[in-house]
Amino acid sequence: MTSTQDTTGLTVTSASLEEWRQIAEWCAAEGWNPGDGDAVCFHTTDPEGFFVGRLDGRIASAVSIVRYDDTYAFLGHYLVRPDLRGRGIGLATWRAALPHAGTRLIGLDAVPAQQGNYERSGFSAAYNTLRYGGSPLRSGSVAPGVVPVTPDLLPAIGAYDRSCFPADRGAFVTRWLAAPGHTAYARLGDDGRITGYGAIRPGRDAHRIGPLFADTAADAEALFDSLTSGLDAEDTIAVDVPEPHAEAGALAIARGLTAQFPTTRMYTGPVPEVRTERVFGVTTLELG
Repeated sequence: MTSTQDTTGLTVTSASLEEWRQIAEWCAAEGWNPGDGDAVCFHTTDPEGFFVGRLDGRIASAVSIVRYDDTYAFLGHYLVRPDLRGRGIGLATWRAALPHAGTRLIGLDAVPAQQGNYERSGFSAAYNTLRYGGSPLRSGSVAPGVVPVTPDLLPAIGAYDRSCFPADRGAFVTRWLAAPGHTAYARLGDDGRITGYGAIRPGRDAHRIGPLFADTAADAEALFDSLTSGLDAEDTIAVDVPEPHAEAGALAIARGLTAQFPTTRMYTGPVPEVRTERVFGVTTLELG
């Protein structure tokens, strides 16, 4: 897709993976703490859904609109180079890229400064999410009933994930859990049924936990303790917790984390029906 905006001289095109690695550096500069391998996992999910705007041949802006299926897409990475802000470049990039979503419901996680702009573009707030971070209290061992994710568990994990997410993203989950540097665990009940799963990955400023999905607070605690069991004493983590889920926030606080910054989940239409009580940690603010 290519679109030129006459008012700014901006050309918007789909971004290559190498170009998106540059956007990952922008995200790091903004303090978003991207995971070390996020660019590859993200871009592969919908290679045509990552957009950059150019002025005079240089990347000036970015936005991603990832299509998960025929009904749901997620918007993220809405960025403009700091020296070019305030000139309408972000809005021009947004307008050029948004048709990629088609008629799909679109979700996003908004920083407070942008929420009003998103509302004017047709998004409505659903709930707040709070990032918790710090050096976690750790057990030092994998909890009973928690096992490493292996290929034979992926079909069941994919089905479990679908109950917590507005679309079937089985291919993404498979890549995410097996990506270099990622550590993933599942919690099994006495009957062998999946009662939760989670992943942790290294980031620029802290390790990132996400997702953290579980039937109960006890399942979530076991997964959290297992995911953090291999960290060094000086390591820090971050996890994005939906604020309506009181048990999720309580778990983060009980493990020694403190609130860092909020975002707001927003949608262009009705809030999707998912098992919100299972969401103890969002997968990623950039892709939902």
